[in-house]
Amino acid sequence: MTTQIDAGEVSRDAALFDDLPEPSAAQVEQARAQDANRRSQCAPRVLRPNRLQIELRASDLESLLDEDHRARLVWGYVERQDLSALFDAIKARGAAPGRRAIDPRILFALWLYATLDCVGSGREVARLCLEHDAYRWICGGVPVNYHALNDFRSGAGNDKVMDELLSDNVATLAAVGAITLERVAQDGMRVRANAGAASFRRQGRLEDHLVQARELVHSLKAQIEADPAEANRRAQAAKLRAAREREQCILEALGQLPEVAAAKRRNGGKAEDARASTTDADARVMKMGDGGFRPAFNVQFATDCEGQVIVGMDVVTAGSDMAQLAPMVDQVEERTGKTPEQWLVDGGFPAHEQIDAVAGKTELYAPVPKNKSPKVKDKAQGESDSDAQANPPEPVAPPSEFEPKPGDSEAVAKWRQRMNSDAAREIYKERAATAECVNAQARNRGLQRMPVRGLAKVKCVVRLFVLAHNLLRMAALAPELVGWGTGASAAAAKIA
Repeated sequence: MTTQIDAGEVSRDAALFDDLPEPSAAQVEQARAQDANRRSQCAPRVLRPNRLQIELRASDLESLLDEDHRARLVWGYVERQDLSALFDAIKARGAAPGRRAIDPRILFALWLYATLDCVGSGREVARLCLEHDAYRWICGGVPVNYHALNDFRSGAGNDKVMDELLSDNVATLAAVGAITLERVAQDGMRVRANAGAASFRRQGRLEDHLVQARELVHSLKAQIEADPAEANRRAQAAKLRAAREREQCILEALGQLPEVAAAKRRNGGKAEDARASTTDADARVMKMGDGGFRPAFNVQFATDCEGQVIVGMDVVTAGSDMAQLAPMVDQVEERTGKTPEQWLVDGGFPAHEQIDAVAGKTELYAPVPKNKSPKVKDKAQGESDSDAQANPPEPVAPPSEFEPKPGDSEAVAKWRQRMNSDAAREIYKERAATAECVNAQARNRGLQRMPVRGLAKVKCVVRLFVLAHNLLRMAALAPELVGWGTGASAAAAKIA
């Protein structure tokens, strides 16, 4: 509101100071100097940030994310999946006692989004659910802890559900024409296991460790029975659980030794040199991409070349890809109901028995190993060195690797002849553009080292990577399948 000032009042106020002398120039200059000196000595008054103060914001979770945020894409995909098996496993029903369970869709969506966000730790996901807007939006106010997250990712029943989801997604994409499954590329990559290189022991050492572990278990049991104090009993019980877990790990390592010994014999090594890890018995020492040898798992991906969609996956403990061709072809056929017309692999896959196994199912494209040059024959008996120098043996050209060899089956001979054409070489160029690209994307999303131990749990982690990858491909090829830009689905309303 503006204040009205009377002109008479202004004149009266001015008259009050008429008798005061005008300040001199020196006085004005002195006042200015004093003001400047005071300003230089005093700190400026500013409003400084206080980031420790508690704020109460009046906002809803829905307004935190943009309409095209990736978290909405993940939730739109999850709510359209058939997760009835996970809901059937929940025991809290009706008025029965027990705490309400976390919606499985929340846990599934959190892991999918975390995988796309390069987060693989359950504790980190639980922390982000308290601090990050996208994770908070997915939770929708439901408290989530890392125990529930880790149990969901590694659950035995959940693993079967995730495998069925992969099959359903691939079949759905094929049904709408997003992928054709005419050409598939397969490749394997070694992923570091969550086991130390120093944890591998031979049979003798494992048996010694087993005896020590059992003695520790017996002694801890006796201490618990003899100590009546509750606090000490709890501490001893924790030590007993750790000792039992140690004993179980050693037993699992001993159970894996026959398999490792058989692989040693196949590779020309000694069976007594077989070693197994006491932290992750399923891990094997493999040659990595940098040339070093470390505990790892062999992750196999089969990818449709046209849509870059992963149609098959597996995790094996063998460091070689030589025996992984036929099982993957059978898996893709089981998932999709058809076998791709052409199958592209690198030089580590085409063993002759594998080629025979897939003959009649698919057309294999793989590089043919080059033949070794034959050795030059030694000089004939009785031939002098001077005669040998005067009549040197003519160099013998090695036979072409594309020519059928004695002992080749019909499928192997056709494979050799097929790869001798320019058309086959052009087709084979798609292998690296497909398989290596998918492997690199998995590495970029954090598939560098397994966060869990045991082959079953490792497969669960890899399936999450596959589902996350296919989710982005589905959003690009067929966005209507994930409800991108549409409302809630009828299936989600039925479950709710």
